[in-house]
Amino acid sequence: MTDPIIWNAAGLSGWRKSSYSGSEGGSCLEVLDHHPAGIPVRDSKTQKGPALVFSSTGWSSFITAVKAGRFHS
Repeated sequence: MTDPIIWNAAGLSGWRKSSYSGSEGGSCLEVLDHHPAGIPVRDSKTQKGPALVFSSTGWSSFITAVKAGRFHS
């Protein structure tokens, strides 16, 4: 992987909101599938801001941990 950050993610299309984000707004993540560098993730409120890019393996591990309840709010 090259740079783990896309500094202006607004030019990328195909973002989808995380299934764990509610419909009432607030703190929402958006992810972009099928990007050549990995899995970009951004804050939906800051669409012109940066996106962090995770490896497919790292992102899968994170999703597995979330589904298993390993993170506490």
